[in-house]
Amino acid sequence: MIKALSGEVWKPLQFPGWKQLRNKYALSSNGRIASFKENVLEDGKLLQGSITTGYKTLNLHRPSNNGTLYIHREVARLFGKKPGLKHKFVIHSNHNKTDNSAKNLRWATLEEMIEHQQDSPAKLAYKKVQSNRTVGLKLSATQVKSIKKTLENPRRTMTIKQLAEKYGVSEMTMYRIKSGENWARVKK
Repeated sequence: MIKALSGEVWKPLQFPGWKQLRNKYALSSNGRIASFKENVLEDGKLLQGSITTGYKTLNLHRPSNNGTLYIHREVARLFGKKPGLKHKFVIHSNHNKTDNSAKNLRWATLEEMIEHQQDSPAKLAYKKVQSNRTVGLKLSATQVKSIKKTLENPRRTMTIKQLAEKYGVSEMTMYRIKSGENWARVKK
Protein backbone atom coordinates (compact mmCIF):
# COMPACT_ATOMS: atom_id res chain seq x y z
CA MET A 1 0.00 0.00 0.00
CA ILE A 2 1.28 3.44 -0.92
CA LYS A 3 0.48 6.54 1.07
CA ALA A 4 -0.66 9.30 -1.29
CA LEU A 5 1.06 12.64 -0.89
CA SER A 6 -0.87 15.91 -1.01
CA GLY A 7 -1.55 16.93 -4.61
CA GLU A 8 0.20 13.87 -6.02
CA VAL A 9 -1.21 12.34 -9.20
CA TRP A 10 -0.35 8.81 -10.40
CA LYS A 11 -0.36 7.77 -14.07
CA PRO A 12 0.29 4.36 -15.58
CA LEU A 13 3.68 3.93 -17.21
CA GLN A 14 3.38 2.32 -20.61
CA PHE A 15 6.31 1.32 -22.79
CA PRO A 16 7.05 -1.33 -25.43
CA GLY A 17 6.44 -4.74 -23.83
CA TRP A 18 4.63 -3.47 -20.71
CA LYS A 19 1.62 -5.77 -21.26
CA GLN A 20 3.77 -8.92 -21.06
CA LEU A 21 5.13 -8.10 -17.58
CA ARG A 22 3.73 -9.58 -14.35
CA ASN A 23 3.34 -6.17 -12.73
CA LYS A 24 2.12 -2.83 -13.96
CA TYR A 25 4.10 0.33 -13.32
CA ALA A 26 3.11 3.90 -12.51
CA LEU A 27 4.80 7.25 -12.02
CA SER A 28 3.64 10.06 -9.81
CA SER A 29 3.76 13.79 -10.45
CA ASN A 30 6.35 13.86 -7.61
CA GLY A 31 8.64 11.52 -9.54
CA ARG A 32 7.94 8.42 -7.45
CA ILE A 33 7.90 5.00 -9.13
CA ALA A 34 5.66 2.07 -8.17
CA SER A 35 4.84 -1.43 -9.32
CA PHE A 36 1.33 -2.78 -8.75
CA LYS A 37 -1.15 -5.50 -9.76
CA GLU A 38 -4.56 -3.76 -9.79
CA ASN A 39 -4.46 -0.37 -8.06
CA VAL A 40 -1.28 1.62 -7.41
CA LEU A 41 -2.42 3.02 -4.05
CA GLU A 42 -3.96 -0.21 -2.73
CA ASP A 43 -1.49 -2.93 -3.76
CA GLY A 44 1.41 -0.84 -5.03
CA LYS A 45 5.02 -1.03 -3.92
CA LEU A 46 7.37 1.96 -4.16
CA LEU A 47 10.53 1.28 -6.16
CA GLN A 48 13.90 2.92 -5.62
CA GLY A 49 15.20 2.37 -9.14
CA SER A 50 18.88 2.86 -9.92
CA ILE A 51 21.15 5.78 -10.62
CA THR A 52 22.73 5.97 -14.08
CA THR A 53 25.09 8.90 -14.73
CA GLY A 54 23.35 10.79 -11.93
CA TYR A 55 19.80 10.20 -13.24
CA LYS A 56 17.21 7.98 -11.57
CA THR A 57 16.39 5.00 -13.80
CA LEU A 58 14.22 1.91 -13.85
CA ASN A 59 15.82 -1.20 -15.35
CA LEU A 60 13.23 -3.58 -16.74
CA HIS A 61 13.68 -6.96 -18.36
CA ARG A 62 11.03 -6.79 -21.02
CA PRO A 63 10.34 -9.46 -23.64
CA SER A 64 12.66 -8.77 -26.61
CA ASN A 65 13.74 -5.43 -25.12
CA ASN A 66 15.85 -5.17 -21.98
CA GLY A 67 16.17 -1.53 -21.30
CA THR A 68 16.58 1.37 -19.00
CA LEU A 69 13.85 3.93 -18.55
CA TYR A 70 15.03 7.36 -17.43
CA ILE A 71 12.46 8.49 -14.88
CA HIS A 72 12.80 12.23 -15.59
CA ARG A 73 12.02 11.64 -19.28
CA GLU A 74 9.00 9.47 -18.47
CA VAL A 75 7.63 11.98 -15.92
CA ALA A 76 8.03 14.78 -18.48
CA ARG A 77 6.31 12.65 -21.12
CA LEU A 78 3.36 11.86 -18.82
CA PHE A 79 2.94 15.20 -17.02
CA GLY A 80 4.53 17.87 -19.22
CA LYS A 81 3.56 19.30 -22.56
CA LYS A 82 6.21 19.14 -25.26
CA PRO A 83 6.27 22.62 -26.91
CA GLY A 84 7.56 21.45 -30.28
CA LEU A 85 9.49 18.87 -32.27
CA LYS A 86 12.86 20.48 -31.46
CA HIS A 87 12.23 20.04 -27.73
CA LYS A 88 13.88 16.62 -27.37
CA PHE A 89 15.66 17.09 -24.04
CA VAL A 90 14.35 17.16 -20.48
CA ILE A 91 16.11 19.44 -18.02
CA HIS A 92 15.87 19.75 -14.24
CA SER A 93 15.13 23.39 -13.41
CA ASN A 94 16.94 23.21 -10.05
CA HIS A 95 19.91 21.22 -11.53
CA ASN A 96 19.19 18.31 -9.14
CA LYS A 97 19.12 15.21 -11.36
CA THR A 98 17.29 13.15 -8.74
CA ASP A 99 14.40 15.63 -8.23
CA ASN A 100 12.00 14.25 -10.81
CA SER A 101 8.86 16.09 -9.74
CA ALA A 102 6.86 17.30 -12.72
CA LYS A 103 7.15 20.95 -11.62
CA ASN A 104 10.98 20.66 -11.72
CA LEU A 105 11.14 19.24 -15.26
CA ARG A 106 10.74 20.93 -18.61
CA TRP A 107 11.27 20.05 -22.25
CA ALA A 108 14.11 21.94 -23.95
CA THR A 109 15.86 22.31 -27.28
CA LEU A 110 19.54 21.40 -27.61
CA GLU A 111 20.51 25.08 -27.32
CA GLU A 112 18.38 25.58 -24.20
CA MET A 113 19.84 22.44 -22.59
CA ILE A 114 23.44 23.54 -23.27
CA GLU A 115 22.74 27.01 -21.86
CA HIS A 116 21.07 25.47 -18.79
CA GLN A 117 24.08 23.20 -18.16
CA GLN A 118 26.44 26.19 -18.14
CA ASP A 119 24.56 27.57 -15.12
CA SER A 120 24.65 24.36 -13.08
CA PRO A 121 26.37 24.60 -9.68
CA ALA A 122 28.62 21.65 -10.59
CA LYS A 123 29.76 23.34 -13.82
CA LEU A 124 30.37 26.67 -12.06
CA ALA A 125 32.38 24.92 -9.33
CA TYR A 126 34.43 23.09 -11.98
CA LYS A 127 35.16 26.36 -13.78
CA LYS A 128 36.28 27.95 -10.51
CA VAL A 129 38.63 25.06 -9.71
CA GLN A 130 40.03 25.11 -13.25
CA SER A 131 40.62 28.84 -13.17
CA ASN A 132 42.70 28.59 -9.99
CA ARG A 133 44.83 25.57 -10.92
CA THR A 134 48.58 26.06 -10.91
CA VAL A 135 49.99 22.51 -10.68
CA GLY A 136 50.27 19.96 -13.50
CA LEU A 137 49.65 22.39 -16.34
CA LYS A 138 51.00 21.77 -19.85
CA LEU A 139 50.98 25.43 -20.81
CA SER A 140 52.46 28.55 -19.27
CA ALA A 141 50.58 31.84 -18.93
CA THR A 142 52.80 33.31 -21.66
CA GLN A 143 51.88 30.51 -24.06
CA VAL A 144 48.18 30.93 -23.28
CA LYS A 145 48.42 34.69 -24.02
CA SER A 146 49.93 33.87 -27.38
CA ILE A 147 47.25 31.23 -28.08
CA LYS A 148 44.45 33.66 -27.18
CA LYS A 149 45.86 36.33 -29.49
CA THR A 150 46.11 33.78 -32.30
CA LEU A 151 42.59 32.44 -31.73
CA GLU A 152 41.05 35.92 -31.74
CA ASN A 153 42.87 37.02 -34.88
CA PRO A 154 40.27 37.18 -37.70
CA ARG A 155 43.05 36.59 -40.27
CA ARG A 156 44.44 33.53 -38.52
CA THR A 157 45.87 30.93 -40.89
CA MET A 158 46.41 28.06 -38.44
CA THR A 159 43.56 25.68 -37.69
CA ILE A 160 42.77 24.80 -34.11
CA LYS A 161 44.17 21.33 -34.76
CA GLN A 162 47.48 22.81 -36.00
CA LEU A 163 47.63 25.17 -33.02
CA ALA A 164 47.04 22.25 -30.64
CA GLU A 165 49.82 20.25 -32.28
CA LYS A 166 52.18 23.23 -32.08
CA TYR A 167 51.72 23.50 -28.30
CA GLY A 168 51.43 19.75 -27.63
CA VAL A 169 47.89 19.82 -26.25
CA SER A 170 44.52 18.50 -27.38
CA GLU A 171 42.11 20.34 -29.65
CA MET A 172 39.63 20.30 -26.73
CA THR A 173 42.14 22.30 -24.67
CA MET A 174 42.20 24.91 -27.45
CA TYR A 175 38.40 25.08 -27.53
CA ARG A 176 38.32 25.44 -23.73
CA ILE A 177 40.85 28.26 -23.86
CA LYS A 178 38.82 29.94 -26.60
CA SER A 179 35.54 29.68 -24.63
CA GLY A 180 37.16 30.84 -21.40
CA GLU A 181 36.47 27.58 -19.59
CA ASN A 182 40.21 27.10 -19.10
CA TRP A 183 42.74 29.84 -18.45
CA ALA A 184 40.09 32.55 -17.98
CA ARG A 185 42.36 34.41 -15.57
CA VAL A 186 44.98 34.98 -18.31
CA LYS A 187 44.20 38.06 -20.39
CA LYS A 188 45.72 38.56 -23.85
